[in-house]
Amino acid sequence: MFAVCFIGRDKRYFIVANQVNELAQRQLKDYRSINPGTCFSEQGFSLDIIKAYAVQDEVVRLRIQEGERVVGYKVGCTGAGTTKLFGMKGPIRGTLFDTEVLKSGSELDPSSFCNLAVEAEMAIKVGEKGQILSIFPVIELHNFVFRAPKKSLSELIANNGLNKGMVLSKKSWEKMPEMYKENSVLSLEINGSVVDSGNLWPMDGGPLSSLSWLNANLAKYGLKYCGENIILGGTALGLYHIKPGDTVNVKVDGQSAVKCFVSLLAA
Repeated sequence: MFAVCFIGRDKRYFIVANQVNELAQRQLKDYRSINPGTCFSEQGFSLDIIKAYAVQDEVVRLRIQEGERVVGYKVGCTGAGTTKLFGMKGPIRGTLFDTEVLKSGSELDPSSFCNLAVEAEMAIKVGEKGQILSIFPVIELHNFVFRAPKKSLSELIANNGLNKGMVLSKKSWEKMPEMYKENSVLSLEINGSVVDSGNLWPMDGGPLSSLSWLNANLAKYGLKYCGENIILGGTALGLYHIKPGDTVNVKVDGQSAVKCFVSLLAA
C-alpha cells in the first residue's frame, strides 16, 4: 500500500502553510485545467523555496482530500541534461500520485498535457523504512511549462517538478541494484532514433545518493514514507518534447524496457 504521512513540522513551516491554501487551490485548478502555474506569469509574483514546498505540499493535501493517493516522490533537476536545459541545479522534490501511473505500452492523450515532454530515468522502490526493494527503468511524463520571465527552482517546486505521471516498465525489470551492471547505459528513443543516452543515475553514488537527499528533504518538511513508495531517482539524460503520433522507447544496454506512444489528435 502506498501512502503519505505528515510528521511534526517546525513552526516556520506551519506559518507559511497557513498562508498558501488559496494559492494551492489555484494551482490545483490550473493543473486540472491543463494550464499549470498561471500565477507565475503575473508581474512581480515570486515564491521562496520554503513557500514553494508549502504550496506543493498543500496541493498534495487537497489531492488526497479528493481521493488520490501518494505513491512516491521524484528527485529532479540533478543531471547534466536538465540542469543545462533549465539553467539551474537542484535537487528538488516532487510528489507522485496513483492516478498518474501507467503501464508500459500505454497510449498518451496529448490533450491531457500542457507541452508534453518525457525523460528516461531509473526508479527505486523503497519500503516503509526506506530500504531499497528494487530499481527499474521508467518514462517520466511532464507538463513542460515555465511561465516566469526567468526559470527558478521555486517555480519548478511549486509546479511539482513539472511531473504529470510516469510509465512503468514490466515487473521483469524490477531488480536489486547489483543486478544491473555498473556501466549500464540508459537510452531514450523517439520514433526509433536514439535522442539521448548516458549513465543510469545522475549523481555519484547511484540510488543511495538520490535517496539520501530525498530522506533529508522529507524530514525537513515533515514527511515520511508510509508503506512502499516509488522514487524517481533523477536522470543524467535530458527532457524531450514529444508530439502526436510519436513512439517513446527507453532501453537499458540496448534492450527495450518501457514504451509509450502519443495518440493522434482527433480531426
